[in-house]
Amino acid sequence: MTTSTLASILRHGALALTLAATAATSTAEPAAYWSPSWMASTQPIWNGDFVLPTGLPFQFNRQTVRQVARLSIGGSRLRVVISNEGGVAPLYIGAARVARHAEGSAVIEGSDRPLRFGGQADVTIPPGARLVSDPVDIAMPALGEVAVSLYLPRPSQPAGFHFDARQTAYVADGDLTGAARLPAATTQWSTRVYVSGLIVETPRPPATVITLGDSLTDGNGSTPSANTRWPDALAERLVGRNVAVLNAGISGGRLLKDGMGHAGLERAGRDVFAQPSVRAMIVLLGTNDIGWPGGPFAPNEPAVRAEAVIQGLRQLAEMAHAHNVRIMAGTIAPTERALEGTPLEGHYSPEKDKVRQAVNRWIREGGAFDAVVDFDAVLRDPARPSRLKAAMDSGDHLHPGDAGYRAMAAAVDLDALLGTPARP
Repeated sequence: MTTSTLASILRHGALALTLAATAATSTAEPAAYWSPSWMASTQPIWNGDFVLPTGLPFQFNRQTVRQVARLSIGGSRLRVVISNEGGVAPLYIGAARVARHAEGSAVIEGSDRPLRFGGQADVTIPPGARLVSDPVDIAMPALGEVAVSLYLPRPSQPAGFHFDARQTAYVADGDLTGAARLPAATTQWSTRVYVSGLIVETPRPPATVITLGDSLTDGNGSTPSANTRWPDALAERLVGRNVAVLNAGISGGRLLKDGMGHAGLERAGRDVFAQPSVRAMIVLLGTNDIGWPGGPFAPNEPAVRAEAVIQGLRQLAEMAHAHNVRIMAGTIAPTERALEGTPLEGHYSPEKDKVRQAVNRWIREGGAFDAVVDFDAVLRDPARPSRLKAAMDSGDHLHPGDAGYRAMAAAVDLDALLGTPARP
């Protein structure tokens, strides 16, 4: 990797990564496209006085971290994006490998491949940067699961952090990047670090759909390691249509202000509009803007007005249209009894629900979006519309369970999302 290429990557993020990747091979090989197939939005690591712990260790040292992700579209070759965003020191990776995932910490025999960066087996990533690997000859089908193993031989603080992975990760002592299965004593956890993107080589560019949201898009309440978030189910519906689905959900994400991640209005530039081949986005934000003030997450914040949330959503629509991206908005789900009986209770009040309903009326009737998906109508209890329907509830009265997420994905009108003619 040349100095100029590295500098471009550091300046321009994910889009530059993809363009640099394409340029690196286009002169020597037949025309092909490097297409994003999976992503995890990165978050700043919050302080210890926040109401939720991060769940991160202080550091990794002489350890292998193996993480699993499911692609949306398949391809003939693969690149991995490694993030040191949020890092305060250079990140040194001593070895890295990628393989098709089998189950647990195991990979499919014969699929293991080394990852290289500019031809080198090791790499140092500056603080705040993302780097992309060289192409790996590993054909992956749509919805195929990839296991990425990184060996961290020096004390390395977590970075490129994603809090609510809903996917088991594995940490083992020593360089076990090439191991078919990690030892039984391996530590297991559900927070993602360093691995922030997977890019596949495709014969033609796909249409890319990005879901920008909070914990309901991140999949909180879904079965861990089962890929049952609603964007996962949406990707399943789109198999065969050459459409990638990238999940830009962050648990605790808000539209107007930073939460457990930067504000949605800020994140949209990096997580949505900087991605290549974006056809459409689905936005589901606002529940934390409404629910956090006065509760344990934001005890000193004043209540938010419906007009403020509406203005933020209107601005997202304007941004999308300025980037020639279609935008579908999801209505905000009901929250009565949310986190009831826990130290996090306080998300719901009748006054907050009036704000939610006012925002939802505007989403449905305001005409700012190319399309609307009425998640509220799908998830609410007809007998008590301020509550989730029992069959859709994960049990915490805030997040859907697997059935609820399947219903959310099924409610998305694919033709309205993509701007294609309705089918007969």
